[in-house]
Parts: sequence; structure tokens; C-alpha cells
Amino acid sequence: MRDASQAEYVDYVTARIPALRRLAFLLAGDEHRADDLVQQTITTLYVKWQRAAAVTHLDGYVRTMLVRTFVDERRLAWARVRLLRETPEPLPPADGSGIEDRQIVRVALARLPRRQQAVLVLRFFYDLPVDEVAAILGCSAGTVKSHTSRGLTTLRRLLGERELTGFSTQEMRSR
Repeated sequence: MRDASQAEYVDYVTARIPALRRLAFLLAGDEHRADDLVQQTITTLYVKWQRAAAVTHLDGYVRTMLVRTFVDERRLAWARVRLLRETPEPLPPADGSGIEDRQIVRVALARLPRRQQAVLVLRFFYDLPVDEVAAILGCSAGTVKSHTSRGLTTLRRLLGERELTGFSTQEMRSR
């Protein structure tokens, strides 16, 4: 990589690390896993920088890389290694505090399949339209809608039938 190109890469990554960490944390639910996802993404970006720098929407390109890294890591052999024999801890009781509510949602979100997690994070935390989420995940808009519906249904069950959004199921299908 030429010096000018390397400087562009360093400038871009330095500016975008906080946003990438936020997205990775929302997906992984763990700061350490989020750091690993970001590191893997920016390493891949470094290798592909010449091609990436030429795209029109670099932030979207890198976001797609990070989300696909998150979804695909379950396929890797090391992801199946478990260091602890314990089952996941149960959902903590809610006491009305906003911080604890967020933690409860993160724990419930972590129990969903990765593609459903990615769809819900991109749709509701990043407010991306169905078509853009479909492009990021490399699937159809119908698949995004079905993952949204199934993910919200599971979250509602896990969270004790709390209403997660202001949308009804019918409204979700039309989006």
C-alpha cells in the first residue's frame, strides 16, 4: 500500500472506530467480542483498501463487512468451542431502570440466531430500511421481513410479552 493510501486508511479507521464498536457491541452483546469483530473487520478492510476506497458509500461497505463477519463467524470451528460448561444466565428481573432494561434486551437478543440479531439491530437500532438490510446481508427483502417477525416474536416471548416497538405485526410486514 502506498503511503498516501495508507494514510487515508488510518484516517478513515481512526474516525470510524467508535461507530464500528457501537455496531459490533449491539450485535455481539459483549465488549470483548465487539473488539474482536472490529479488529477482524478493519484487518480485512486493510487488505481490501484499494477496492474499498473506490466505493461510493464507504461507511455502508464497512458496515456490511462487519455484519457479515458477525453472521459468518458461527461457521468457523473455533466459534463452537465452549470454555465454560454453564448454561447462559437467566434474564435479570426488570426494576424500571433504563440501564437494566437495555441489559435485559441485550441478553434476550443474544439468544436469537445471528441473522435475526443482525436484522433487528440494523432495522431498529440503525433504522435502516428493509431493502438496505437485505443488501447488507445478501438476502431478499422477504427474508429480512420474516427474520424481523420471528425475531420480534421470540424477543416478546423472552421478555414476557412486553411490547418492543410501536408497530403491530401487520405493520411490520408492510415495512
